[in-house]
Amino acid sequence: MRLADRVRDLGTETAFEAAARAAALEATGRHVIHLELGEPDFDTPANIREAAKRAIDEGRTHYAPPLGLPALREALAADATARKGFAVTPDRVVVLPGAKPSIFYSLLALVQPGDEVIYPDPGFPIYESMARYAGASPVPLPLRPENGFRLDPDELEGLVTPRTRVIVFNSPGNPTGEVLTRDDLEWIAGVAQEHDLVVLADEIYGRLVHEGEHISIASLPGMAERTVVMDGFSKTFAMTGWRLGYAILPQPLLEPFRRLVINSVSCTATFSQVGAIEAITGPQDAMEAMLAEFRARRDLIVEGLNAIPGLRCHRPAGAFYVFPDVSGTGLDGRELTDRLLVEGGVAVLPGTAFGRVGANHVRVSYANSRENIALALERIAEVAASLVAGSR
Repeated sequence: MRLADRVRDLGTETAFEAAARAAALEATGRHVIHLELGEPDFDTPANIREAAKRAIDEGRTHYAPPLGLPALREALAADATARKGFAVTPDRVVVLPGAKPSIFYSLLALVQPGDEVIYPDPGFPIYESMARYAGASPVPLPLRPENGFRLDPDELEGLVTPRTRVIVFNSPGNPTGEVLTRDDLEWIAGVAQEHDLVVLADEIYGRLVHEGEHISIASLPGMAERTVVMDGFSKTFAMTGWRLGYAILPQPLLEPFRRLVINSVSCTATFSQVGAIEAITGPQDAMEAMLAEFRARRDLIVEGLNAIPGLRCHRPAGAFYVFPDVSGTGLDGRELTDRLLVEGGVAVLPGTAFGRVGANHVRVSYANSRENIALALERIAEVAASLVAGSR
Protein backbone atom coordinates (compact mmCIF):
# COMPACT_ATOMS: atom_id res chain seq x y z
CA MET A 1 0.00 0.00 0.00
CA ARG A 2 1.43 3.40 -0.97
CA LEU A 3 1.08 5.95 1.80
CA ALA A 4 0.85 9.68 1.25
CA ASP A 5 4.09 11.51 1.95
CA ARG A 6 2.42 13.76 4.52
CA VAL A 7 1.47 10.74 6.65
CA ARG A 8 4.77 8.94 6.22
CA ASP A 9 6.69 12.01 7.36
CA LEU A 10 4.37 12.81 10.28
CA GLY A 11 6.20 12.97 13.60
CA THR A 12 5.09 11.52 16.91
CA GLU A 13 5.28 12.08 20.65
CA THR A 14 8.10 10.05 22.15
CA ALA A 15 6.52 9.93 25.61
CA PHE A 16 3.97 7.36 24.46
CA GLU A 17 6.68 5.20 22.84
CA ALA A 18 8.77 5.36 26.02
CA ALA A 19 5.75 4.40 28.11
CA ALA A 20 5.21 1.38 25.86
CA ARG A 21 8.84 0.31 26.33
CA ALA A 22 8.50 0.66 30.07
CA ALA A 23 5.27 -1.35 30.05
CA ALA A 24 6.98 -4.12 28.07
CA LEU A 25 9.73 -4.26 30.68
CA GLU A 26 7.14 -4.38 33.47
CA ALA A 27 5.48 -7.32 31.72
CA THR A 28 8.67 -9.31 32.35
CA GLY A 29 8.27 -8.75 36.10
CA ARG A 30 10.54 -5.70 36.51
CA HIS A 31 9.42 -2.82 38.71
CA VAL A 32 9.51 0.45 36.77
CA ILE A 33 9.04 3.97 38.14
CA HIS A 34 7.29 6.09 35.53
CA LEU A 35 8.76 9.57 35.20
CA GLU A 36 8.30 9.80 31.42
CA LEU A 37 4.69 10.92 30.98
CA GLY A 38 3.38 14.45 31.46
CA GLU A 39 0.30 13.22 33.27
CA PRO A 40 -0.70 14.17 36.82
CA ASP A 41 -0.97 11.10 39.04
CA PHE A 42 -3.98 12.57 40.86
CA ASP A 43 -7.57 11.57 40.20
CA THR A 44 -9.85 14.15 38.63
CA PRO A 45 -11.47 16.04 41.55
CA ALA A 46 -14.70 14.44 42.78
CA ASN A 47 -16.95 17.43 42.07
CA ILE A 48 -15.93 17.39 38.39
CA ARG A 49 -16.52 13.65 38.08
CA GLU A 50 -19.92 13.95 39.74
CA ALA A 51 -20.99 16.75 37.40
CA ALA A 52 -20.14 14.66 34.34
CA LYS A 53 -21.88 11.58 35.75
CA ARG A 54 -25.02 13.59 36.42
CA ALA A 55 -24.90 14.88 32.87
CA ILE A 56 -24.80 11.32 31.52
CA ASP A 57 -27.71 10.30 33.74
CA GLU A 58 -29.65 13.33 32.51
CA GLY A 59 -29.20 12.19 28.91
CA ARG A 60 -26.63 14.77 27.89
CA THR A 61 -24.95 12.31 25.56
CA HIS A 62 -25.89 13.83 22.20
CA TYR A 63 -24.09 16.17 19.82
CA ALA A 64 -22.94 19.50 21.19
CA PRO A 65 -22.57 22.67 19.09
CA PRO A 66 -19.34 22.42 17.05
CA LEU A 67 -17.61 25.27 18.89
CA GLY A 68 -18.72 24.13 22.35
CA LEU A 69 -21.57 24.44 24.83
CA PRO A 70 -22.58 28.10 25.29
CA ALA A 71 -22.39 27.75 29.08
CA LEU A 72 -18.81 26.48 28.92
CA ARG A 73 -17.74 29.14 26.43
CA GLU A 74 -19.20 31.77 28.75
CA ALA A 75 -17.43 30.30 31.78
CA LEU A 76 -14.11 30.14 29.92
CA ALA A 77 -14.47 33.70 28.66
CA ALA A 78 -15.13 34.99 32.18
CA ASP A 79 -12.23 32.94 33.61
CA ALA A 80 -9.81 34.11 30.92
CA THR A 81 -10.83 37.74 31.36
CA ALA A 82 -10.15 37.48 35.10
CA ARG A 83 -6.99 35.34 34.99
CA LYS A 84 -5.27 36.12 31.70
CA GLY A 85 -5.73 39.86 31.88
CA PHE A 86 -7.50 40.72 28.64
CA ALA A 87 -11.15 41.00 27.68
CA VAL A 88 -12.50 37.75 26.22
CA THR A 89 -16.02 37.32 24.88
CA PRO A 90 -17.67 33.87 24.60
CA ASP A 91 -17.83 34.03 20.81
CA ARG A 92 -14.01 33.97 20.65
CA VAL A 93 -13.74 30.73 22.68
CA VAL A 94 -13.69 27.37 20.91
CA VAL A 95 -13.93 24.11 22.90
CA LEU A 96 -11.97 21.18 21.47
CA PRO A 97 -11.26 17.51 22.28
CA GLY A 98 -7.86 18.20 23.80
CA ALA A 99 -5.36 21.03 23.40
CA LYS A 100 -3.52 19.57 20.39
CA PRO A 101 -6.33 20.44 17.94
CA SER A 102 -5.65 24.12 18.72
CA ILE A 103 -2.15 23.68 17.33
CA PHE A 104 -3.29 21.59 14.38
CA TYR A 105 -6.21 23.78 13.31
CA SER A 106 -4.25 27.01 13.76
CA LEU A 107 -1.43 25.87 11.51
CA LEU A 108 -3.79 24.38 8.92
CA ALA A 109 -5.62 27.69 8.78
CA LEU A 110 -2.56 29.94 8.75
CA VAL A 111 0.31 28.37 6.80
CA GLN A 112 0.90 26.88 3.40
CA PRO A 113 3.90 25.53 1.44
CA GLY A 114 6.74 28.03 1.48
CA ASP A 115 5.79 29.58 4.84
CA GLU A 116 7.92 29.25 7.97
CA VAL A 117 6.94 28.59 11.59
CA ILE A 118 9.32 29.49 14.44
CA TYR A 119 9.02 27.12 17.40
CA PRO A 120 11.01 26.50 20.61
CA ASP A 121 13.87 23.99 20.83
CA PRO A 122 13.63 22.24 23.23
CA GLY A 123 9.85 22.23 23.00
CA PHE A 124 6.74 20.11 22.66
CA PRO A 125 7.45 17.92 19.59
CA ILE A 126 3.99 18.41 18.07
CA TYR A 127 4.85 22.03 17.16
CA GLU A 128 7.43 20.92 14.62
CA SER A 129 5.43 17.90 13.49
CA MET A 130 2.23 19.85 12.82
CA ALA A 131 4.02 22.74 11.12
CA ARG A 132 5.63 20.29 8.72
CA TYR A 133 2.35 18.44 8.17
CA ALA A 134 0.61 21.72 7.34
CA GLY A 135 3.21 22.30 4.63
CA ALA A 136 5.39 24.90 6.34
CA SER A 137 9.09 24.77 7.14
CA PRO A 138 9.66 24.51 10.93
CA VAL A 139 12.42 26.84 12.18
CA PRO A 140 13.77 26.02 15.65
CA LEU A 141 14.46 28.81 18.13
CA PRO A 142 17.15 27.53 20.54
CA LEU A 143 16.38 27.89 24.25
CA ARG A 144 19.85 27.48 25.68
CA PRO A 145 20.62 26.20 29.19
CA GLU A 146 23.16 28.99 29.75
CA ASN A 147 20.26 31.44 29.34
CA GLY A 148 18.03 29.54 31.76
CA PHE A 149 16.11 28.08 28.80
CA ARG A 150 14.69 31.52 28.00
CA LEU A 151 14.73 32.92 24.49
CA ASP A 152 17.45 35.21 23.16
CA PRO A 153 15.66 38.23 21.63
CA ASP A 154 18.41 38.82 19.05
CA GLU A 155 18.31 35.17 18.01
CA LEU A 156 14.53 35.34 17.58
CA GLU A 157 14.80 38.46 15.46
CA GLY A 158 17.51 36.83 13.35
CA LEU A 159 15.27 33.87 12.48
CA VAL A 160 12.50 35.99 10.99
CA THR A 161 12.40 36.06 7.19
CA PRO A 162 9.85 37.32 4.67
CA ARG A 163 8.41 33.78 4.74
CA THR A 164 7.82 33.67 8.51
CA ARG A 165 4.13 33.42 9.33
CA VAL A 166 3.80 32.13 12.90
CA ILE A 167 5.74 32.13 16.18
CA VAL A 168 4.93 29.33 18.65
CA PHE A 169 5.97 29.42 22.29
CA ASN A 170 5.05 27.68 25.54
CA SER A 171 5.21 29.16 29.06
CA PRO A 172 5.61 27.52 31.49
CA GLY A 173 7.54 25.34 29.09
CA ASN A 174 7.67 21.65 28.33
CA PRO A 175 10.27 20.13 28.85
CA THR A 176 12.17 22.80 30.79
CA GLY A 177 9.53 24.20 33.15
CA GLU A 178 10.82 27.70 32.49
CA VAL A 179 8.44 30.68 32.76
CA LEU A 180 8.95 33.57 30.34
CA THR A 181 9.14 37.03 31.89
CA ARG A 182 7.23 40.12 30.83
CA ASP A 183 10.38 41.33 29.05
CA ASP A 184 10.55 38.07 27.08
CA LEU A 185 6.91 38.39 26.05
CA GLU A 186 7.33 42.02 25.07
CA TRP A 187 10.19 41.00 22.77
CA ILE A 188 8.01 38.34 21.11
CA ALA A 189 5.16 40.82 20.79
CA GLY A 190 7.44 43.43 19.26
CA VAL A 191 8.73 40.99 16.66
CA ALA A 192 5.21 39.78 15.86
CA GLN A 193 3.89 43.29 15.39
CA GLU A 194 6.86 44.54 13.40
CA HIS A 195 6.66 41.62 10.95
CA ASP A 196 2.87 41.10 11.02
CA LEU A 197 3.07 37.58 12.48
CA VAL A 198 0.57 35.42 14.34
CA VAL A 199 1.54 34.05 17.76
CA LEU A 200 0.47 30.63 19.06
CA ALA A 201 0.72 30.92 22.84
CA ASP A 202 0.57 27.51 24.50
CA GLU A 203 -0.64 28.22 28.04
CA ILE A 204 -1.57 24.66 29.04
CA TYR A 205 0.65 24.94 32.16
CA GLY A 206 -0.37 28.54 32.89
CA ARG A 207 -1.81 27.78 36.33
CA LEU A 208 1.09 25.52 37.35
CA VAL A 209 3.53 28.27 38.33
CA HIS A 210 5.82 27.82 41.33
CA GLU A 211 7.78 31.07 41.17
CA GLY A 212 7.10 34.36 39.44
CA GLU A 213 3.86 34.80 37.52
CA HIS A 214 2.24 33.63 34.34
CA ILE A 215 1.51 36.45 31.91
CA SER A 216 -0.55 35.89 28.79
CA ILE A 217 1.01 37.58 25.77
CA ALA A 218 -2.52 38.34 24.57
CA SER A 219 -2.81 40.83 27.44
CA LEU A 220 -0.07 43.02 25.95
CA PRO A 221 -1.17 46.00 23.84
CA GLY A 222 -2.11 45.05 20.30
CA MET A 223 -1.61 41.30 20.80
CA ALA A 224 -5.11 39.89 21.39
CA GLU A 225 -5.96 40.30 17.70
CA ARG A 226 -2.90 38.38 16.54
CA THR A 227 -2.63 35.67 19.21
CA VAL A 228 -4.13 32.18 19.45
CA VAL A 229 -4.22 31.28 23.15
CA MET A 230 -4.16 27.50 23.62
CA ASP A 231 -5.21 26.02 26.95
CA GLY A 232 -6.98 23.02 28.42
CA PHE A 233 -7.98 20.97 31.43
CA SER A 234 -5.56 18.02 31.33
CA LYS A 235 -2.71 19.39 33.45
CA THR A 236 -4.46 21.82 35.78
CA PHE A 237 -7.35 19.57 36.80
CA ALA A 238 -5.83 16.09 36.23
CA MET A 239 -8.20 15.48 33.31
CA THR A 240 -5.85 14.01 30.68
CA GLY A 241 -8.22 11.23 29.64
CA TRP A 242 -11.18 13.58 29.30
CA ARG A 243 -9.64 15.16 26.17
CA LEU A 244 -10.71 18.73 26.81
CA GLY A 245 -9.01 21.83 25.51
CA TYR A 246 -9.93 25.24 24.23
CA ALA A 247 -8.62 28.11 22.19
CA ILE A 248 -9.18 31.86 22.39
CA LEU A 249 -9.10 33.10 18.83
CA PRO A 250 -8.81 36.30 16.83
CA GLN A 251 -12.05 36.83 14.95
CA PRO A 252 -10.72 35.84 11.47
CA LEU A 253 -9.94 32.32 12.73
CA LEU A 254 -13.40 31.52 14.10
CA GLU A 255 -14.97 30.37 10.85
CA PRO A 256 -11.92 28.31 9.75
CA PHE A 257 -11.94 26.59 13.16
CA ARG A 258 -15.67 25.87 12.88
CA ARG A 259 -15.16 24.23 9.50
CA LEU A 260 -12.16 22.24 10.67
CA VAL A 261 -14.06 20.99 13.73
CA ILE A 262 -17.05 19.93 11.62
CA ASN A 263 -14.81 18.18 9.09
CA SER A 264 -12.75 16.33 11.69
CA VAL A 265 -14.43 15.66 15.05
CA SER A 266 -17.93 17.25 14.77
CA CYS A 267 -17.82 18.41 18.40
CA THR A 268 -16.48 17.73 21.87
CA ALA A 269 -18.36 15.27 24.13
CA THR A 270 -21.27 17.01 25.82
CA PHE A 271 -20.97 15.41 29.27
CA SER A 272 -17.23 16.13 29.35
CA GLN A 273 -17.99 19.79 28.75
CA VAL A 274 -20.45 19.78 31.65
CA GLY A 275 -17.63 18.47 33.83
CA ALA A 276 -15.43 21.27 32.51
CA ILE A 277 -17.98 23.89 33.57
CA GLU A 278 -17.74 22.53 37.11
CA ALA A 279 -13.93 22.56 36.90
CA ILE A 280 -13.90 26.24 35.98
CA THR A 281 -16.72 27.52 38.18
CA GLY A 282 -16.60 25.10 41.13
CA PRO A 283 -14.27 24.91 44.15
CA GLN A 284 -10.58 25.29 43.30
CA ASP A 285 -9.15 23.79 46.48
CA ALA A 286 -8.25 20.43 44.88
CA MET A 287 -6.32 22.18 42.10
CA GLU A 288 -4.51 24.37 44.62
CA ALA A 289 -3.57 21.28 46.67
CA MET A 290 -2.17 19.60 43.55
CA LEU A 291 -0.08 22.67 42.79
CA ALA A 292 1.32 22.72 46.33
CA GLU A 293 2.22 19.04 46.03
CA PHE A 294 3.91 19.60 42.67
CA ARG A 295 5.98 22.37 44.23
CA ALA A 296 7.13 20.06 47.03
CA ARG A 297 8.03 17.37 44.51
CA ARG A 298 9.98 19.86 42.44
CA ASP A 299 12.09 20.81 45.42
CA LEU A 300 12.69 17.14 46.23
CA ILE A 301 13.76 16.15 42.73
CA VAL A 302 15.94 19.21 42.02
CA GLU A 303 17.83 18.77 45.28
CA GLY A 304 18.14 15.03 44.72
CA LEU A 305 19.40 15.26 41.14
CA ASN A 306 21.93 17.98 41.96
CA ALA A 307 23.34 15.73 44.70
CA ILE A 308 24.18 13.03 42.12
CA PRO A 309 27.68 13.30 40.60
CA GLY A 310 27.48 13.80 36.84
CA LEU A 311 24.08 15.56 36.86
CA ARG A 312 23.22 19.27 36.91
CA CYS A 313 19.60 20.29 37.28
CA HIS A 314 18.17 23.76 36.62
CA ARG A 315 15.39 24.75 39.04
CA PRO A 316 12.21 25.21 36.98
CA ALA A 317 9.66 27.88 37.78
CA GLY A 318 6.57 26.03 36.53
CA ALA A 319 4.91 22.92 35.06
CA PHE A 320 6.02 19.53 36.46
CA TYR A 321 9.24 18.70 34.63
CA VAL A 322 12.96 19.04 35.20
CA PHE A 323 15.51 18.93 32.39
CA PRO A 324 18.88 18.01 33.91
CA ASP A 325 22.19 18.04 32.04
CA VAL A 326 23.61 14.50 32.23
CA SER A 327 26.83 14.98 30.26
CA GLY A 328 28.89 14.55 33.43
CA THR A 329 28.04 10.83 33.36
CA GLY A 330 29.93 10.41 30.09
CA LEU A 331 26.71 9.63 28.22
CA ASP A 332 24.32 11.76 26.24
CA GLY A 333 20.63 11.96 27.11
CA ARG A 334 19.48 9.13 24.85
CA GLU A 335 22.16 6.75 26.10
CA LEU A 336 21.44 7.51 29.74
CA THR A 337 17.70 7.12 29.17
CA ASP A 338 18.29 3.57 27.95
CA ARG A 339 20.58 2.72 30.85
CA LEU A 340 18.18 4.13 33.43
CA LEU A 341 15.32 2.02 32.11
CA VAL A 342 17.22 -1.24 31.65
CA GLU A 343 19.54 -1.06 34.67
CA GLY A 344 17.60 1.15 37.06
CA GLY A 345 13.96 0.58 36.21
CA VAL A 346 13.37 4.32 35.86
CA ALA A 347 11.57 5.62 32.75
CA VAL A 348 12.49 9.14 31.60
CA LEU A 349 12.72 10.79 28.16
CA PRO A 350 15.82 11.80 26.21
CA GLY A 351 16.22 15.50 25.63
CA THR A 352 16.36 14.92 21.88
CA ALA A 353 12.66 14.03 22.00
CA PHE A 354 12.19 17.80 22.31
CA GLY A 355 14.81 19.08 19.88
CA ARG A 356 18.54 19.24 19.20
CA VAL A 357 19.45 21.57 22.07
CA GLY A 358 18.58 18.86 24.61
CA ALA A 359 21.07 16.26 23.37
CA ASN A 360 22.86 16.15 26.73
CA HIS A 361 19.67 16.32 28.79
CA VAL A 362 16.82 14.08 29.90
CA ARG A 363 13.30 15.13 30.80
CA VAL A 364 12.08 13.89 34.15
CA SER A 365 8.42 14.31 35.06
CA TYR A 366 7.71 14.72 38.75
CA ALA A 367 4.02 13.95 38.28
CA ASN A 368 4.48 10.98 40.58
CA SER A 369 4.44 10.48 44.33
CA ARG A 370 7.23 11.73 46.57
CA GLU A 371 7.81 8.13 47.65
CA ASN A 372 8.37 7.02 44.06
CA ILE A 373 10.51 10.06 43.29
CA ALA A 374 12.75 9.30 46.27
CA LEU A 375 13.15 5.68 45.12
CA ALA A 376 13.82 6.82 41.56
CA LEU A 377 16.55 9.16 42.82
CA GLU A 378 18.24 6.25 44.59
CA ARG A 379 18.18 4.19 41.40
CA ILE A 380 19.41 7.07 39.24
CA ALA A 381 22.26 7.67 41.70
CA GLU A 382 23.29 4.01 41.47
CA VAL A 383 23.37 4.03 37.68
CA ALA A 384 25.19 7.38 37.55
CA ALA A 385 27.76 6.21 40.13
CA SER A 386 28.61 3.16 38.07
CA LEU A 387 29.06 5.35 34.96
CA VAL A 388 31.21 7.95 36.67
CA ALA A 389 33.35 5.24 38.30
CA GLY A 390 33.73 3.43 34.98
CA SER A 391 34.98 6.58 33.28
CA ARG A 392 37.91 7.00 35.64
